Amino acid sequence: MFEQIITRVPERWREVVELLIAPIVWIPRLQRVVIDFFIVNDSAWSALGKFVFLMFPVLLAIVGLWCTQLSLYTLPFRSRRVAFLSTMLVMWWDAARTVWLYWVGLFRMAMVMAGWLFTLGSLGLKFMVEALRNVILMPFTMTGRMTSQYFQPGVPWVAFLMLLFWCLLEATIFTYTLSPTINEVLADLVGSEQTSRLVGPILWFFLFLLIMGSFACVQALVDAVQKREFKFIIQIVLVEVFVMIFEVMFLYRELVDAITPWIAQQTSERFRPGIGFTLSLATFGWVGIRGMTWFLFGRYGTPPLLAFISRQPMMDMEGKHVHADARAQQAPAWWQAPLADFKREIGWLHEKSEQLMEYLALPVLHIVAGALNFAMVLLTGRPLFSLPFKGLREVMETRELLSHLQLQPRKQEGA
Repeated sequence: MFEQIITRVPERWREVVELLIAPIVWIPRLQRVVIDFFIVNDSAWSALGKFVFLMFPVLLAIVGLWCTQLSLYTLPFRSRRVAFLSTMLVMWWDAARTVWLYWVGLFRMAMVMAGWLFTLGSLGLKFMVEALRNVILMPFTMTGRMTSQYFQPGVPWVAFLMLLFWCLLEATIFTYTLSPTINEVLADLVGSEQTSRLVGPILWFFLFLLIMGSFACVQALVDAVQKREFKFIIQIVLVEVFVMIFEVMFLYRELVDAITPWIAQQTSERFRPGIGFTLSLATFGWVGIRGMTWFLFGRYGTPPLLAFISRQPMMDMEGKHVHADARAQQAPAWWQAPLADFKREIGWLHEKSEQLMEYLALPVLHIVAGALNFAMVLLTGRPLFSLPFKGLREVMETRELLSHLQLQPRKQEGA
């Protein structure tokens, strides 16, 4: 660029022009060398290293060279030349210190980022290990939790479900044993050998209600005895006798009749079971089965069944209400502790976001501030920034910077 300017100048003035531009003529050549240094790279890592570690310091040095060499042209017109030269030398000291702070800031930023990445990685690893541990221990945890909850006061769901299952089982068995008799009776009444297919489901539902009513009668008898209501005890005993007679005659007798041929086959051929033996065996069977099922699950499952049907709260042995939602205080979920740690870590990162911004911005801002100081010394004779920066607040307020730029008018002597 300067060579073209010199060639256009008349020959008699060329020596003067060369002398005038001698302080700055070598800077563009140096810039071309620097540009070639950054453009020519052996690998991408080499280019990245040059850009990160050397580009900004080299730009600061070039700006400092331009400002320093151009300031030579202003020395004849300055009043305080010694102070100006001292300021320019101090700017080069600040430039060297700024470059050093830039490299230290990059190292500090890398260390902080590595620490935060390690913290987040350890948090993620902790979360994964905790999740894996809880997945492995889930069967044992669920078993222990269910066991601890089951033994808390509340609705005995196991007994309730067992009672329903037993009623379903008895209804199915008696439906199977009574179906031939019921079909025969209905065929005689209707006058047709074929009966409807709905006879089986209707009979099963009818027997299911009868069996649940049998358990309800036993529960009513127990409640009357506990409350010592003697008049009601006599009534419910009579009802229970009628229930037993009905079930023995129409349900258990049919079951005993079905297994009587097997009994006769296993005993002597002279033994012929009569109606008395059949009814006695059916009665013993009813008492035994009702007694075993009652003491096993019937006395616990019948009160929830009656409360469910009547939509009334259950009463315990002391007459107090039993709440179905009474549960033991459960332990916190396995993911709450890692999630709480993650929230604390995120909150800490948000609180430290300004510090992270300082770590990212201060190294570059030092370089930019050093270049601006060179330019301000060239223009006004004094720097704009006081380096190094202690934080972003020193450079974020533009109004304060503009107030520093306002030059006070020089007082005239004798005014």
